[in-house]
Amino acid sequence: MESNDQCCLWSEIMKELHRILVVDDSYETLELISSQLEAEYNVSMATDLEMARNYLKSKRYHVALIDLVLKGESGLDLISEIKEHYPYISVIAISGQASIEMVVKAMKQGASEFIVKPILDLDLINIAVEKTLQSQWLLAENRRLSAIIEKDLETNLVIGNSVAIQNLINKLKKIAALDALCLITGETGVGKSVFAEMIHQNSPRKREKFVSVNCGSLTETLLESLLFGHKRGAFTDAVRDKIGYFLEANGGTLFLDEITETSLAFQVKLLKVLESGVFRAVGSDSDLSTDTRVIAATNKDVEEMVAAGTFREDLYYRLNVINLHVPPLRERRDDIRVFISTFLKEFCAKYQKPELTIPPGVMSMLLNYEWKGNVRELRNAIEHAVILADSKVIQPEDLPEAVHSDSMDQTEYTDFCELDWVKARERFSRQYLQNLLAKTGGNIARAASIAQISRESFYNNCKNLGIDWNAYRRDKNIETGGEI
Repeated sequence: MESNDQCCLWSEIMKELHRILVVDDSYETLELISSQLEAEYNVSMATDLEMARNYLKSKRYHVALIDLVLKGESGLDLISEIKEHYPYISVIAISGQASIEMVVKAMKQGASEFIVKPILDLDLINIAVEKTLQSQWLLAENRRLSAIIEKDLETNLVIGNSVAIQNLINKLKKIAALDALCLITGETGVGKSVFAEMIHQNSPRKREKFVSVNCGSLTETLLESLLFGHKRGAFTDAVRDKIGYFLEANGGTLFLDEITETSLAFQVKLLKVLESGVFRAVGSDSDLSTDTRVIAATNKDVEEMVAAGTFREDLYYRLNVINLHVPPLRERRDDIRVFISTFLKEFCAKYQKPELTIPPGVMSMLLNYEWKGNVRELRNAIEHAVILADSKVIQPEDLPEAVHSDSMDQTEYTDFCELDWVKARERFSRQYLQNLLAKTGGNIARAASIAQISRESFYNNCKNLGIDWNAYRRDKNIETGGEI
């Protein structure tokens, strides 16, 4: 039974993907066309221009079938309005009374097909609509492919260059130029907002605003006011009218982070906007419309939440047209060096520090740490180190305690198990000496004492393993323990 319910829900969602508006002053024609299309599409029927205009304001349609001759009105007027205000809607002209001149004018104004009444072969209706929708898809697909062929993704954002990230970028290239809804998943701190902004930067909407909202940090009332806007007097602190983010991002992109933190009641309101592009400001008695691309993100398992009843299934299907999963930093360690280099430059400039270097031992600590907070935690660690650094070389104690205190436990034993005895011993020795040098700031006497070997033996081991102990010295202008 549950499977049947899911199939029915999916069928309804698929029907919602294509909305058809039929405008004709003949109820017989309306019923005829509607009965022919309603099995596959969501159909609205209007008998005059005023009713059609109201429908256009309340929902986002894909195709409009318009009779050119209405009672006391001309369908040409509606075609002109659609092409001016709703250019994404394709028009199919219908008439049994219109002159050739009117038909030609309709086609010049943008009608893609023409159906003659009376409609003797009803399959012609389906064929015309299907052909029109296919043309829309081909147009969008050509734009998308052109974007991929002509250029790589444009970004000034740092995301890494590991294999996992390159696979993600390849997927992002395919969707950036389209208006498909997107759900970005991944642990806290992996950079979901960065990928959302990258989608915006490489979309036809890039000249309009990118607005980001963290749904998890706001109460339901405040979130509704921020997204939909409010009228003066709608609540105690509403001293003036305020437009919401859906209008502010009109024509652009709205990023809803931590979408799973919203209530079920709010999710119903959000679903309506995603389906129709129509919403109502808090305290208002009239609807507003928006043309905004929505990208959502979460660090939760949404399917588990749907099963538990804490997240609406229909909203999940609506948002999850495209899913981008950003892997955690521990699964793409090749990116750590890229982030370190970038953050080091950023914070040296911010705090007016000379260019700092990270010696191999400290770099080993950073590469082997688990980074449960992902890129955000790494960024904070580098900022912490730059602030505390007293010399041109970052030392272990400059890092947050959690990083340098666990460094000796972060050896990747799986790597050693794949090596023979000689190579494994050599790798361990190198890492051990590097960590000692990092810990002592290049003080060979102190490092040798901890290792319980002579300074000469320590020096010879460094030389044999190709370790430059000078790189670890806190200050190369002072004595550090008597290098040999």
